[in-house]
Amino acid sequence: MLAEVQQLATPNVEYSALLPVLVLLGGAVLLMVIGALLPRHSKVPWHSAFAIVTALASIGTSIPLWFRVRDDGPISAVANAVKVDGLSIFLGIVIAGGVILSSLLASGYLKRERLEGPEPYILLLLSASGGLMMAGANDLLVLFLGLEILSIAVYVLAGIHVRRARSGEAALKYFVLGAFSSAFFLYGIALVYGATGSTNLSEISTFLAANVLTNDVMLVAGLAFLLVGLGFKVAAVPFHAWTPDVYDGSPSPVVAYMASGVKTAGFAGLIRVFVYAFSAYRVDWQPLVYLVAVATLLVGAVVAVSQTNVKRMLAYSSINHAGFILIGIQSGTIRGTQAALFYLATYSFTVAGSFGVATIVGRTGDNAHQLDDYKGLAKRAPLLAFAFLVFLLAQAGVPFTSGFIAKFYVIGAAVGAHSYWLALVAMLSSVISAYVYLRIVLAMYTDDAAEGTPRLKVPAGARVAIGLSVLATIGLGLLPGPLTDAAKTAVHATDAPGAASAPAPPATAQP
Repeated sequence: MLAEVQQLATPNVEYSALLPVLVLLGGAVLLMVIGALLPRHSKVPWHSAFAIVTALASIGTSIPLWFRVRDDGPISAVANAVKVDGLSIFLGIVIAGGVILSSLLASGYLKRERLEGPEPYILLLLSASGGLMMAGANDLLVLFLGLEILSIAVYVLAGIHVRRARSGEAALKYFVLGAFSSAFFLYGIALVYGATGSTNLSEISTFLAANVLTNDVMLVAGLAFLLVGLGFKVAAVPFHAWTPDVYDGSPSPVVAYMASGVKTAGFAGLIRVFVYAFSAYRVDWQPLVYLVAVATLLVGAVVAVSQTNVKRMLAYSSINHAGFILIGIQSGTIRGTQAALFYLATYSFTVAGSFGVATIVGRTGDNAHQLDDYKGLAKRAPLLAFAFLVFLLAQAGVPFTSGFIAKFYVIGAAVGAHSYWLALVAMLSSVISAYVYLRIVLAMYTDDAAEGTPRLKVPAGARVAIGLSVLATIGLGLLPGPLTDAAKTAVHATDAPGAASAPAPPATAQP
């Protein structure tokens, strides 16, 4: 009898499906141990190389899983609480890619700022493991656990520059506001559990598809609180107040990861919860996401116009881009989800490259981020200025760049879902944002640098990261087909009840 009880109490765990997460966690622990045994300062940037190899290994273990779920369907990895499917693998690769780009940028930055050591890379790997947990979460409690693992590591990363007061200030603001958002998220979980009797996303979806809640106030309130918690991570308005100060104060390579990996994980949670689990109640949550998307698009574009600090410009630009991705989620359709996935993948390269340029221009102290500091950049460092030009054009949505294709897809999804006014707001905000990017371009190419401005040194890692980002931004703009097909495969290889079209109304009343 005891053996039977123990067998029932032991969850079924398929470790092979968890390899991408386990590789990141194991790499972080191994780097911690090795880093404690070897000298902190080394002529060879092996800490960065170790983190990059670990992230590549995580991507490598994801590839066999990709073909497996494409052919056989999703895998229940841990007692139906973690689901490995097309969505989790696609976004997991994007997050691991963010780790690679940030590690390449961090190598030269940490050496320049005399902050060498394994700690930033350990925290990057730990945070990414939390992001992968969020991407594969099939339970709200697992989603919260991944959210906290992701966030706590990034709180520390924001304040890793111990000799820079603004870095500590950014970490404190991020931590305090992040704690509030986590509290909202937990309260949302409690309300959803009270309304549905479960925290498992599959069970919630099945329950709501088969039952009509006679009083759904508790459920809608729970959805609103979940939106607050996840909206904070993706910097959606009105949960965006932390973004400009934290982006400005944090080390630039860390911001590259925040704007790529952390944002991707946050949107993974939004897609899991709203598009999939609560597809039967899209009539209730779509207006909420609609309003948040409109506010995010307009605030991100309009407020950026008044900024003179390039990192703060990019911060508000990041808010605006979050609004575009929210358009895909608001549609609640397969087309919208595919557009959101494509946007996240392409934007990760664009934003990482942009903050890579900011890392170099910021020079020692990471403080030279005013628009005047970019004057004459085309003469001082023509290749760097060209790379930044490519990234800015992509963020503006100029044709033949990945940003144009990404915006075209999400706006098309909005039109397909009959959200015509939302599509119009998106196009208007894109025009306003173009003015912001044009200011930076004019400073680089038409103005002269101030006398005595030092020459810029581009470390080898930053060259690789920026070069890869340029190739991806131009390449995916000219040949978007492979990534578009991958996004389609990811959605079709995901158990997504009701994602294709609005579901039929439930027929039976709640007991």
